[in-house]
Amino acid sequence: VLWSHLCCIYLSFFSGCRGEENVRQPTEDVMVVEGHPTTLTCLFDTSQSPYLFWYKQLANGKPIFMLRRDAFSPGESSTEFKDRFDAHLNVSGKSVPLTIQRVQLSDSAVYYCEPYNIL
Repeated sequence: VLWSHLCCIYLSFFSGCRGEENVRQPTEDVMVVEGHPTTLTCLFDTSQSPYLFWYKQLANGKPIFMLRRDAFSPGESSTEFKDRFDAHLNVSGKSVPLTIQRVQLSDSAVYYCEPYNIL
């Protein structure tokens, strides 16, 4: 019998809001079979070109910077997350979905996106 582990990926209930910036994420838990990919949604509303950040937070831990995407550059990714984690900023669709390749049990955490606008 082949057993597959299920990984729980939690999307936070956080909605960032600063001035005209607003970020929305689904509030459900995401269940993924270990080794399979998954995509987490982040939608934003802003009147300016956004800088969007993804963070991972383990239970009782501090948020860990994963990556940044913006309309002016290719963005930046933390070394720890470069291999299996990626996001593409879709300015017209106002989204920056995070894709996790080959999900592992150690990926079980709270993931959230956060906007930052340059004034």
